[in-house]
Amino acid sequence: MDMKIVAATNNKNKLREFVEILAPLGYHVISLKDLNMNIEVEETGSTFEENSLLKAKAIMEATNIAALADDSGLMVDGLNGEPGIYSARYCEGSDADRVEFLLEKMKKIPDGKRTARFVSVITLCFTDGDIITARGTCEGTIAREPKGKNGFGYDPVFYIEKYGKTFAQLSPDEKNLISHRGNALSELQKQLI
Repeated sequence: MDMKIVAATNNKNKLREFVEILAPLGYHVISLKDLNMNIEVEETGSTFEENSLLKAKAIMEATNIAALADDSGLMVDGLNGEPGIYSARYCEGSDADRVEFLLEKMKKIPDGKRTARFVSVITLCFTDGDIITARGTCEGTIAREPKGKNGFGYDPVFYIEKYGKTFAQLSPDEKNLISHRGNALSELQKQLI
């Protein structure tokens, strides 16, 4: 099978993960840039599912190609689920600024209460109107300081006990095997079969 899918993202890191995970399964993932398009879909939903669907549907309608969209974020138990759907907009600035902001808010939270999970909801909208949605999670804890150079976003502080490393310390292949996005794509693949 060689199915063309346009990734509804301008995030080069998410695009790379989609390609790394889906290419071996026979999916040809292209970017909006490949189509000379730059579309930003406003995330007005109140859940990961709503935002993922908004993006996939808008890009499918604009390109007339099956579109894949991800809405994902970090949910920290000690912060009542923050930053959640606002993970990329948690504060102004860079990924490093958002990590610093998160660590500052969590300064007084003891080690045993720093549980968190990454959540990814992926929606695939087909041109015939069919829609497939898959959700993936990855459990971890929030480290006290950033470690590692790989990954992006909150990866340097998302610690995986089993590996004794943060997401940013894992190789891309190791991360894809256990990540929220990898789990969501695996669930999506099961639904496509």
